Amino acid sequence: MNEEIFPGRYTAAVDRPDITVFLIGMRANRWWQIPRVARVASRMAPMLRHLAEHPEAGMLGAHSWFGRTTLLLSYWESPEHLQRFAADRGAPHLQAWRDFQRMMAGSGSVGVWHETYQVPARDQETVYSDMPRFGLARATAHAPIAAGSSTARRRLGRDRAAA
Repeated sequence: MNEEIFPGRYTAAVDRPDITVFLIGMRANRWWQIPRVARVASRMAPMLRHLAEHPEAGMLGAHSWFGRTTLLLSYWESPEHLQRFAADRGAPHLQAWRDFQRMMAGSGSVGVWHETYQVPARDQETVYSDMPRFGLARATAHAPIAAGSSTARRRLGRDRAAA
């Protein structure tokens, strides 16, 4: 994938009071049990397709990395949006979770994990230098860093000298 690189420094221009950051992943504890690992890993793609087709579900954007331990970093409108998706009988997550609990949990073959953070806008600081649109800036809005916001302290509104 050839993404456009934006020379210079950019930040995320977030126009909401807070963002929910959700990290989820799995770890192949017994990598030689490829079928079990693949069965768990294969359940993520349908969830991401569903979320892309249903923006009202509340996921703003995501990035993923694969390896022995996988990671999906996603941004959501609110914890409630995330929880509704997780419990929605018409979405692909709930059945995948039930299947995991029934067939895999406790086997030690594959571990799953997640973390959820609700981050107030006043506590968000981002910088992207010579990067394609990425992270929170891709999930919300991508904006050049202006002269008055050239440092992390200023972007967080904590530089009294700038005020």
